[in-house]
Amino acid sequence: MTNYLDFEKPLAEIEGKAEELRALARANEEMNVESEASALDKKAADILRDLYKDLSPWRKCQVARHPERPHCRDYIEQLFREYTPLAGDRNFADDLAVMGGLARLDDMSVVVIGHEKGADTKSRIERNFGMARPEGYRKAIRLMELADKFNLPVVTLVDTPGAYPGKGAEERGQSEAIARATEKCLQIGVPLVSVVIGEGGSGGAVAFASANRVAMLEHSIYSVISPEGCASILWKDAEKMREAAEALRLTAQDLTKLGVADRIINEPMGGAHRDPKTTITAVGKAITAMLSELSAKSRDELVADRRKKFLSMGDKGLAA
Repeated sequence: MTNYLDFEKPLAEIEGKAEELRALARANEEMNVESEASALDKKAADILRDLYKDLSPWRKCQVARHPERPHCRDYIEQLFREYTPLAGDRNFADDLAVMGGLARLDDMSVVVIGHEKGADTKSRIERNFGMARPEGYRKAIRLMELADKFNLPVVTLVDTPGAYPGKGAEERGQSEAIARATEKCLQIGVPLVSVVIGEGGSGGAVAFASANRVAMLEHSIYSVISPEGCASILWKDAEKMREAAEALRLTAQDLTKLGVADRIINEPMGGAHRDPKTTITAVGKAITAMLSELSAKSRDELVADRRKKFLSMGDKGLAA
């Protein structure tokens, strides 16, 4: 059953009617409703196209958070072969909000790291809704050091509302762990590419996305704070999230103009959740292309490339 977003209610009504007609036909084989159902399908396709042709930033936030959107585990299972997960930070525990390990992308050995939100209630609780604790970032640091040691490219998949702000996480050095992970991204002498596949929230995302190349799915978001959090601080009213989303310039389209993201990966009409397989294939092609761009660079050149990217960030937007 499709989960419809608030702004998709007109679409839900039409698609619901088409499904009702087909259900009646299945119950009564003498009924022939295909022409009527096909007409409704066409109308639904037109509505879907109209809804998605110019999404507002807030609506993009809603699409980026859709529960049926493909998550890190889906990408790893479909894009990578011989995935061998590596667990724990060798210090405190294993954080299930962060997945990572050795894998093969086509014929290339890589290290893949990503946030995993979970697909149902049980797994979402286990994964803490993709909000990593310090041990998650320290696990990522360990994996990046392993990649650097064995000269393996690093691929990161970003999808988090932000780092977990709980008491235990703060006691175990959350901000220090995020800073160390960000530092490690900038230090390693191997290609590092990142894809924002859903939400890229605050330092929790930057700790994985301080990369040579950053790609964003068409309806993903990447910002220093959630629109609701921003609205609560600036307007003392979380209901101002639409205005906050506009002001934050958190869409893939805005961030490529600012030089924060390097490329946009198109999604199927209606968002990644309507055709996960096509989306995952497109992400795989983008990752391969970005790694190919970096393959000829030396270790020093890769570090310098990353440094230049971040020092020049925002220049495009300021010039405009």
